[in-house]
Amino acid sequence: MQTDIKTAIKQFLKGAFKNYDLQDHEDIFALGFVNSLFAMQLVLFVEKTFHITIDNEDLELDNFRTINALASLVQRKKVAPAAMAFAPGD
Repeated sequence: MQTDIKTAIKQFLKGAFKNYDLQDHEDIFALGFVNSLFAMQLVLFVEKTFHITIDNEDLELDNFRTINALASLVQRKKVAPAAMAFAPGD
């Protein structure tokens, strides 16, 4: 599942980083590819593509710095609702 997530994220980022072969561990902010507008576009892409909601507490740079970090965030957000559905005591 994480491979599919990473592939989708890479495809989105490829459009912005035209001639750069971005690796999963590279910091897109440190590379200078991201401004505030693109950061918001990235959040919207993640929400729409993976059908999750990025909450205020998720808006930490560390969640968005790398493809690996983004994929981990998506996995955590997708697992959280499923875990809540099976919470004991319901």
